[in-house]
Order: sequence, then structure tokens, then C-alpha cells
Amino acid sequence: MLTRRGPEAAELLSALPVALMVVDAEGRIAQANAECELLLNLSERAMRGRSIGDVLALPEEAVGHDGRAFTAFDLALETVRGHRLRVDLAAVELVEHPGWRMITLHNAASSRRLGVSADRAAAARSAVGAAAMLAHEIKNPLSSIRGAAQLIADGVDAQVMTKLVIDEVDRVAALIDRMEDFTDTRPLVVEPLNIYPLLAHARDAAQAGFARGITIEERFDPSLPRVLANRDALLQVLLNLMKNAATALGDRGERRITLTTSYRHGMAIAPGPGRPRLPLPIEICVVDTGPGAPEDIAEHLFDPFVSSRPEGKGLGLALVDKLVRDMGGIVQYSREGTPNETVFRVLLPRASQR
Repeated sequence: MLTRRGPEAAELLSALPVALMVVDAEGRIAQANAECELLLNLSERAMRGRSIGDVLALPEEAVGHDGRAFTAFDLALETVRGHRLRVDLAAVELVEHPGWRMITLHNAASSRRLGVSADRAAAARSAVGAAAMLAHEIKNPLSSIRGAAQLIADGVDAQVMTKLVIDEVDRVAALIDRMEDFTDTRPLVVEPLNIYPLLAHARDAAQAGFARGITIEERFDPSLPRVLANRDALLQVLLNLMKNAATALGDRGERRITLTTSYRHGMAIAPGPGRPRLPLPIEICVVDTGPGAPEDIAEHLFDPFVSSRPEGKGLGLALVDKLVRDMGGIVQYSREGTPNETVFRVLLPRASQR
């Protein structure tokens, strides 16, 4: 039988780098680790034996007794002392102890928080990044255009130089087109879709182009229901993520991309303050065997103009994030498994839930 404070359990809990608490079948807190004490600004002694609702206001599904796991991202919570948190929450029932729940709380990444200061910081980074990228990208073609004009004036082959000018102007226009993707605020038209033809299309397009020579594996849930999404946007998301994976793999070592799908019970997010949580059970993952992002930019991967590659523009993942959010979903980055693999996880609503 699970004790409320056994020496072995205490040592295990204290070693975990995430906030964790155990709630008994009556909804009372049985254990809490040091990370949980720090997060809630409350000692385990003060929490132990109290009803979870007297310490932290949690969604009913997180402390329910239906045996299902529950997960919520970017969830706004408030402690009994009025301390406000934004966390990623996961709750699972302990199989050998019916009714008991284990709850983990992760501080939501700063790039996902809705606070004004975080928004201003992200906006500042975007503005600086945009200025730097535009200055760099536009300066080169303008220099080429100027040089071509001078050569034409000196009597050099005008036809060749004119083609160069046209090509460079087209390059500037293409850059501006990519920037305009972020200024389109029109709502996406979503509809019920079977995602498997889209996955097959993305796989075939990748193998015919940027992923040639890379092994692409598929691990699909064949019973997955239809997703509520925009066909073109979802296809662009898949291609961008697969291209990002192919680039990360480089030319050495094991070069493998894995596409997975699954149905995630209890997955939900809060779209905004005061709005009901939206279930996001449809999961699509793009997994690669590359080294992943450097730790110093991992939390900002989806911000515009953030890239781990010197030649990168930092627009691909930012556009993925925008398109997924426009479809009512979320996209996440993580390093998982042994050995570690890079996982980009897209979570979307199912068609019958809207």
C-alpha cells in the first residue's frame, strides 16, 4: 500500500526536476516534492492532508476518478495564497492504487505565456530580427543590381545583365512574399479532413526533393478520426517540419525521419482567459535523429527570426506555429527517448468536437 511519506518515495520525489504531487482517493494531498514546494510557494507539511482544492484550483478532470489521464497546456491556475501560475499539467491515475492520482506541473515556456512583458520581449526580438534579416537579405541583391546597371552603362552584354537584374528583383520579391505570410490575419477555413492522404503527399514530396536519401518511417494509428483543419495549411506545416528535420540530420550518421499519429485522450488547452478548454486529441509527430536545437534557443524556436543555423532565416518554424494556431491547435518541440530524438508534436481538434 502506498504510504504518505516513505523514505524511498521521498528520495525519488526530491530527485525529480519537475513539480509533482500525489493525491489520494479522497482528494487529499499525500506527497509533494521540493520542486512543487518552490512552484506553489508552500511547504509539503502545509499541503499534506489538505484537500487539493484548498491548495490549488485544478480542472475537475485533473482530479477525477474515471481512470483517464488528463493533460492541459498553458493552463492558468491560482494557489490558495493568490499566486498565479501558467503551467503545463499532466495527471494520471496510479494503477495499483485506484483513485490515487499523480499530478505534474511544468512552468509554461516564456514564449507561450500571455503576459504583457513576454509579449513585449517577443515583439522586440522579432523587430530586431526582422531589421537584421531584411538588411542582410536585401543588401546583397541591391548590390548585384547596382553592379549590373554599371556594367550595362559600360557597354557590357545588356541581355545577360538585364536577366541578372530581373533575377535579383525576383529574389527580393520572394523574401517580401515570405514576410507577408505573417501579416495575413484572415481566419483559415477549416473542415473535416482525413490526414493520411496529406501525410502520404508530404512524404512523397519530401522523398522526391529535400529528403532524398533519408529513410522516412511511418507509425500510424489506423483508427484515427478526421481532424478539423485547413488542407493547404496542414500540408505546409508537415512539409516545413519535415524539411526542418531533413536539414537537421545533415549528411552523417543515421538519417531517419519518423511520422507518427495517435489519439490523445484528455489533451486540452485554454484558448484564452475566460474561455473553455479545447480538446486537442489528434496528434501528429515529426521525429528525427538529429542533434536538436541548442539549449539557449530551444524555448524560442517558434519565434520569428530565431534559427540555430547561420544561414537560417528563422521563418519556417514561426510560420508552422502561426498556421497551427490559426487552425486552433498547438505545436511543441521536445527531446525524447533513448537515445534522444527531436520531436515536433502537432495537436489539433477532431472534426466532431466543433
